[in-house]
Amino acid sequence: MDQSRHVLITGASRGIGLALAREFARRGYPLVVTARDPGPLAVAARELRESFGVSVLDVAGDLSDRSAPGRIATALDDRGISPHILINNAGFGLYGPFLSISPEEEEKLLQVNISALVTLTRLFLPAMRARREGGVMNVASTAGFLPGPLMASYYASKAFVVSFSHALARELAGTGLTATALCPGPTISEFQERSGMHQSWILRKATLSAEAVARAGAEGFLRRKPLVVPGAFNKASVFSSRLAPRTLAARVVEKLQG
Repeated sequence: MDQSRHVLITGASRGIGLALAREFARRGYPLVVTARDPGPLAVAARELRESFGVSVLDVAGDLSDRSAPGRIATALDDRGISPHILINNAGFGLYGPFLSISPEEEEKLLQVNISALVTLTRLFLPAMRARREGGVMNVASTAGFLPGPLMASYYASKAFVVSFSHALARELAGTGLTATALCPGPTISEFQERSGMHQSWILRKATLSAEAVARAGAEGFLRRKPLVVPGAFNKASVFSSRLAPRTLAARVVEKLQG
């Protein structure tokens, strides 16, 4: 692997983000990893270097801060790094009725899950297009195919990511670039506790590991697939969601999450 072909991964200190970092490091890609908390990020970066022998630059940044994407881009530019692959993995959920969520937390969710993802893509995609090589993987969710009572903004944010990624894949056709939406279902990770959703029936039924999701995502991206849905059950869920009336789907999701 050409050691100049960096992969930039957000939210890479744990869960699916760290598993994706391991997948690309195993393939010999040098990495740039970012996350909100410097301590866990530094630990993850050290583990990646020692385990895979690749270059790993860790750049801490809280993507709920609107200035963070620009600061990350500047840090890379100062080091002469222009990523060939961008993996927008950072994101979080908030559990509860819409009106029970504080406006401040809601704004942070939208900033991380949508605005930062779009901004980072806009910052790094032009250089990829000029090289006619590389691309973007956006970590969405099977939630992006459904309305999500009790996690309304999270489900809606992932619907944006799915739609944005499909549109981007079409616009990039013929340019040599790839855009992929990775849509895992419930995954064994820290997401349940961090979102306050550990009491939800849906996430209590999580069976796929972050490693399995990352493996499917990396393989799908490198095969230029616009959509990757890991797991047979999740594929069936996405297919059935396209057939069910939205009002019925909303009632079912609300019951399963309650």
